[in-house]
Amino acid sequence: MTEGKQTIGVRLRVFVPFACGYFLSYLYRVVNSVIAPNLVDDIGVDPSELGLLTSAYFITFAAAQLPLGVLLDRFGPRKIEAFLLLFAVIGAWVFAEAETLTGLVAGRALIGFGVSACLMAAFKAYVIWYPRGQLPLINGYQMAAGGLGALAATAPVEAALAITDWRGVFMALAVLTLVIAALVFFVVPERAVAGRELRFGEQVRGIKSVFSSLVFWRIAPWTTLSQATFLSIQGLWAGPWLRDVAGYDRDQVAGTLSLVAVAMVSGFILLGTAAERLSRKGVRPLVVAATGMTIFMSILLLIILEIKSAAMVLWGLFGFFGTAGILPYAVLSQSFPPQLSGRVNTAVNLLVFVTAFMAQWGIGSVIELWPASAGGGYAPAGYRAAFGIMLVSQGLTFLWYVVASGMLRRWGTRG
Repeated sequence: MTEGKQTIGVRLRVFVPFACGYFLSYLYRVVNSVIAPNLVDDIGVDPSELGLLTSAYFITFAAAQLPLGVLLDRFGPRKIEAFLLLFAVIGAWVFAEAETLTGLVAGRALIGFGVSACLMAAFKAYVIWYPRGQLPLINGYQMAAGGLGALAATAPVEAALAITDWRGVFMALAVLTLVIAALVFFVVPERAVAGRELRFGEQVRGIKSVFSSLVFWRIAPWTTLSQATFLSIQGLWAGPWLRDVAGYDRDQVAGTLSLVAVAMVSGFILLGTAAERLSRKGVRPLVVAATGMTIFMSILLLIILEIKSAAMVLWGLFGFFGTAGILPYAVLSQSFPPQLSGRVNTAVNLLVFVTAFMAQWGIGSVIELWPASAGGGYAPAGYRAAFGIMLVSQGLTFLWYVVASGMLRRWGTRG
């Protein structure tokens, strides 16, 4: 076997298990958008409670990010992801057995903690194993695997609900999670990297250097609000919007959510490819990311305006351009020393998932300010107000990006 083929084989041993892990993570993240009516019927939750139990995934996910960055840099991505996935196994079982809101929140929180390394461990592994120039593309493929997980959480889950109930779905997910944990642990190779020998205090100082950098804070707020908006809406509120505003039935909702997931896969791959190829021509990936996030804001505005005749097209575009906010991860990881890459990416993820937790719960709280319809649906005005708040927040972070970019140019730093 040639050296080139050996290299490809090793990289596949790195990519495939981590891609499977992120497939699972995104499936868990989105599945409540499909089973929400079942949870409302079986447990009797209101919009705020539905937002809380679904967003519990995000808060434990976020809480794990900073220590996760240190652990990834010190012990490596293989061991950390495989270990944490065991908590997701327990969480899926708890969720499946829950009879109360408290039980559902606890299960969902354990799942969020358990899959908290599925993206960052992969990004860390790719920095170790892949050439620098391929990172935007391979990160895009990783995100596409997540998109396939989101796709699996839509129409396939809806079809599974005709065979079993949502509890049976989560029991099956617990088994699948255990299989993927074993895959990561036994298949992914190890490689020593600089920085693992650093003491804990030195690793913490690395976190401080990230959070004190204007290069980090120039783009972090915008990508945070862009991704938090995308995650909170796609992961829960897109389905109810399609039901209450567009007037879709369950099959139409599942079909449209499947379209969003397919568009998301396409966006991860095509925007990642575009960023890589344009970088060869002197166009920085950050420019591609900023353009995509601006288009995403425009699409959200059109959704808020309730152009029902174009609802399916708009939600497809929402899925495609909602992926633009992931491109700055690769940009930021290349703006710091390689030994800090785990902490850089988890710092961004911390901001994203704390904000996604507040957004997903907050959207439900805003929607609840309007009375429900006689049929149990939520008022369109509530969606307009909640989505509008997310759009304005993104607009403010865009303005900060412009200001901070000007400051860096004056200081002679491109980032």
